[in-house]
Amino acid sequence: MTARGPVLDRLLPLAGLPALTVPPAETARARELTVRHGMVREHAVDLADPVIARVERFAAERDRPAVRDRNRTLSYAELAAEARRLAALLEREGVRPGTVVGVGGERCAAVIAAFLAIELVGALYVPADETWPAGRVRDVLDQAGASVLIAVDEGDPAPALLAGAAEAKCRVVRAEEAAGLPEWTGAPRLESLDQPRYILFTSGSTGRPKGAVVEHQGMLNHLWAKVIDLEMTEADVVAQTAPLGFDISVWQMLCPLLLGGRVDVIGDDVAHDPVAFARVVDAQDITIVELVPTMVRHLLDDLADAPEDAGTSGGTPPEAPGRRPLGGLRWMIATGEELPTELSRRWLEAMPHARLLNAYGPTECSDDVTHHTVTAGDLALLRLPIGTPIVNTRLYVLRDEGDGTWAACDVDETGELFVGGVVVGRGYLGDDERTRESFYQDPFGESPTGRLYRTGDAVRLLPAGAGGEDRPTLQYLGRVDRQVKIAGVRMELGEIEAVLQRHPAVGAAAVVVHEYGA
Repeated sequence: MTARGPVLDRLLPLAGLPALTVPPAETARARELTVRHGMVREHAVDLADPVIARVERFAAERDRPAVRDRNRTLSYAELAAEARRLAALLEREGVRPGTVVGVGGERCAAVIAAFLAIELVGALYVPADETWPAGRVRDVLDQAGASVLIAVDEGDPAPALLAGAAEAKCRVVRAEEAAGLPEWTGAPRLESLDQPRYILFTSGSTGRPKGAVVEHQGMLNHLWAKVIDLEMTEADVVAQTAPLGFDISVWQMLCPLLLGGRVDVIGDDVAHDPVAFARVVDAQDITIVELVPTMVRHLLDDLADAPEDAGTSGGTPPEAPGRRPLGGLRWMIATGEELPTELSRRWLEAMPHARLLNAYGPTECSDDVTHHTVTAGDLALLRLPIGTPIVNTRLYVLRDEGDGTWAACDVDETGELFVGGVVVGRGYLGDDERTRESFYQDPFGESPTGRLYRTGDAVRLLPAGAGGEDRPTLQYLGRVDRQVKIAGVRMELGEIEAVLQRHPAVGAAAVVVHEYGA
């Protein structure tokens, strides 16, 4: 059964997507190479069990802390009850399955409760970050077609949030209005696994943001992929540090709730202060953190320079004597930017107890599609691998033949990365033209969504043994349009940047080509 709702009228159907032209022989070869090189990974995952259903089971079986922010801690029972009261508020406001609901304000426990309420009633979540100007709020809510926005902040919502919502003709309700309502009593409205679950807006080359629509099955598959690859348990505590407009905020908010673990919401005042952040991670027994590589670098720099008894702006007590900073951390996940080899070397040397995961993936494909645990063997490589596919994902490395057709790439060949599998999203909301530029009908006939996503990223399939891996792995080379030819020689600007970044005096590098007249 296909999900039905108002938002579906603004999505390009599968039949409207262009066909990717891969000759029959190359189609068979691509399938064979994908299997042979481990670029497909099947794993049984229960995609019909919504997050809110698991939250309520934990609440009934063995209630424990679920979400913590600077002001309060919610147990699983309290989180479930708050979500159901918010669901009642949404029903009162006329929200129905398939309609779009905005959630705006600072990241806090109420955002997570609101997401679960939206899941309960079968609507779609679209965030409006507290730092956005009114124009950005207006554009996102207007393009998403949001009928109502839940303002989660205690006290008056930010003026920009109110102004943007007013310009988008989107009603604003306060989350605190749900406090006196009876809990919504229905079962979670999951009409089908391909039901749209949320919309996140990415930057567009034209300056107009694109609303990527992610399905329930893609979102839940990504959550379980994190559980599987990070070997998560109920003892894990995940730091929720990402702004609401970033895709990684979704898994940070929800993933621990699948297991009975805890989400700790960290505000910007701490998240942007590396020493304060490290002390909060230790004080709150946080085990999993995800940051962009730039912030990982700042964290290492500031921890190296910080005096052992330094306090924090947040009043967190100094570390106990003899306890190393981040001593309880199990995983540092780097994402959003290319992870430099030298930064990885620094992490492995400074934090040998905490594994480093290089994660790669586009918002359009439910967030990360590859994971790679960095090891000492990787440090000999010019550029780190981005890894192998997460569960229930198929990756194809294809080469544009220049005549409108595509061919499969083997080991050590460079091509463009295409993503198939349950993770592929629905396209861009209300934007058929840009949807057709990135989404295709799957020519291999093996994606449950029927869609294939073109990433625009150049990759190389490294052979088994590279970087100590016992199987082939992918290496990111940059955007496909960054390859240049100088004096007849093809060059990847990203490769030059990687060499420059290996110098200890270079923190970051960008290479551009300037053409001069003869």
